[in-house]
Amino acid sequence: MHEKFWKETIAAVESLLDISLPKLSNFANVASLVYWSLNDDNRNVNWAGFYFTKDFLLYAEKEKTLYLGPFQGRVACTVIPFGKGVCGKSAADKKSILVNDVHNFADHIACDSRSESEVVIPIVVDDTVIGVFDLDCLVKEGFSERDRAALEQIVNILVDKIL
Repeated sequence: MHEKFWKETIAAVESLLDISLPKLSNFANVASLVYWSLNDDNRNVNWAGFYFTKDFLLYAEKEKTLYLGPFQGRVACTVIPFGKGVCGKSAADKKSILVNDVHNFADHIACDSRSESEVVIPIVVDDTVIGVFDLDCLVKEGFSERDRAALEQIVNILVDKIL
């Protein structure tokens, strides 16, 4: 079931991207597409979006902090230091993280106390983390390894086509 879902969603992401638009416009549409696709599939996702480093957003000096970018869902945390919470750890380690129960993740940041599980994919360009793709779910074990792999594929498409 998830294989067909992800094949169709990834194809939709690829067809949605428009290199003539600002990068953030593309990221905003991807956040929306993934959020609504997962929820149309009854996946109970309550947040999907991006955090970016200041140097990516403002073309300023590099720092080890993530700032809120385009997203779908409730109001979110706006600043996350590298190493803090699931997003910060993913950014610091340059590795995807799948958390089946956020309440058992040391240093979890509860932007929405209703979140029960989370998956975060780092966005790496030229060996530098410029952001993360973060998804939260209202149920424990809301994401699978297949979901993580598909989201990594989506991030790779964004890096290859937009960045």
